[in-house]
Amino acid sequence: MTAVQRGRMPPGWDADLSDEYDWVPLRLPPDLTRISASTRLSIEAEYRGWELTRVRLYTDGSRRVLLRRKKSAANSLDIADQPAM
Repeated sequence: MTAVQRGRMPPGWDADLSDEYDWVPLRLPPDLTRISASTRLSIEAEYRGWELTRVRLYTDGSRRVLLRRKKSAANSLDIADQPAM
């Protein structure tokens, strides 16, 4: 998903971030269908351990998504395994 860009978090989303998790904010473009976004996020959850925390839909059709996963020993070794969206 090359059109998806990582972005800043919307206001208020950074209030509940705990140090137990890795957090990744994503921006899904408006031309990405709901089914396609759901499928791609499901793949990330299945194979990389990310879980969907929040979604915000904007009037232009774009979405902001916040993913998280528990920190592990592999994550602390700086092994890059972030969503390839």
